[in-house]
Amino acid sequence: MLALDLGVFHKKDHIITFKEAFIWSGVWIAVSLLFYLLMFFHAEWIHGIDSIEGLFNYKEEYRHIMPISGELTYEENLAIFRKSLSLDYITGYLIEKSLSLDNIFVMLVIFTSFKVNPKYYHRVLFYGILGAIVLRFLFIFLSATLIHHFKFILLLFGVLLLFTGLKMFFEKKETENLDVEKNPIVRFLSKLKLTTPHYHEGKFFVRENARFLLTPLFVVLIIIEFSDVIFAVDSIPAIFSITFDPFIVFFSNIFAILGLRSLFFVLQNIVDKFRFLKTGLACLLTYIGIKMILPFINASWHIPTPVSLSIILAILTFSILFSLLIPKKKI
Repeated sequence: MLALDLGVFHKKDHIITFKEAFIWSGVWIAVSLLFYLLMFFHAEWIHGIDSIEGLFNYKEEYRHIMPISGELTYEENLAIFRKSLSLDYITGYLIEKSLSLDNIFVMLVIFTSFKVNPKYYHRVLFYGILGAIVLRFLFIFLSATLIHHFKFILLLFGVLLLFTGLKMFFEKKETENLDVEKNPIVRFLSKLKLTTPHYHEGKFFVRENARFLLTPLFVVLIIIEFSDVIFAVDSIPAIFSITFDPFIVFFSNIFAILGLRSLFFVLQNIVDKFRFLKTGLACLLTYIGIKMILPFINASWHIPTPVSLSIILAILTFSILFSLLIPKKKI
């Protein structure tokens, strides 16, 4: 899909229109929902489960709370399994999609600060997402391994999300621009004399005086990649609050960020109108943090995934509605 995106439909650099971005956002959401349907009808394919013993082994290994029972037939248990995993996937997808909205604002600030030509936005975001897929794959499966061996890691994740949510809620400062000269990545690369100060169309590298140098466009790509890693520290643990299955975490995470580029072009001119969105995301992170901490206080305090999905949808809906009904006053 990514190869088709850049190699066929966006082979030539151009400014992405709202209509084009909206259509592509619809395409990526449709692909994500198709995977949900695949999960709903054949979730057992992911782990190669073909017996009732396999279902119970899965439940034990990933500590999944699903009502499968030895009193039910394999087909009845399989239906419960499919429904549970598909619900985990779509809830994780929604969490990642929601948290990526804040990432879009940061990317817009980066592009504006570095004065990047809008027609190169798509190219930078494409390679940024390629890098994000690799980094998140490593992060997710490393986290899954740690959680499998050290259960207290979940408590640390919960505390981290709770702290981040509260900090985001009470933090009033809004960064309109970045100080490019003081950026640590820019300063580090400049000190090593690895960069050229001028853009060379859509090139990431340029040859000057028999040396290959990084263009400002590649520096922007590095900074966006670094910012994605920071956001992943919040979003990936958030999905682990829904399931311990690293494959479900990976799929829900990746399908969400695949559509991030198109969503960026849809929202880049209207994201500032959602004034309560940051507050909504803060409440979302705070809720997930509390959800992860509760089982450590009392093992029976587990919030079911359908309840979490409803709460997440409610938080997002109200934050968007309040933003539209109570717009920011112009000074």
